[in-house]
Amino acid sequence: MKNHEKDIFSVIDVSIDMGGCFETSHPTTHSNPIFVVDDVVHYCVTNMPGAVGRTSSHALCNATLPYCLELARLGLDSFIGKSRGLAAALNMQGGRILCPAVADAFPDLPRS
Repeated sequence: MKNHEKDIFSVIDVSIDMGGCFETSHPTTHSNPIFVVDDVVHYCVTNMPGAVGRTSSHALCNATLPYCLELARLGLDSFIGKSRGLAAALNMQGGRILCPAVADAFPDLPRS
């Protein structure tokens, strides 16, 4: 966005619920959604997808469906064998939680 007096920059921190992706970010609300640091307008409203539930559901489905189809086509072992990123996305296998963050959230369930 350009202003005749000076350039104005803005950021939208969509990962604010997980701690944010900018050093200058902090959570905001819909009633007070923006703040300025170093001439940069920040928008850091938490749970942004919740404000547009239908749209965010469609976006999530569109982003994940290709992975689901590939998983169904290849089977689990071949699918996670394609890359370290896909293997790292596996949270549970054989009744055991693999991901430490998920295991911490469910301490009563078995972990690997």
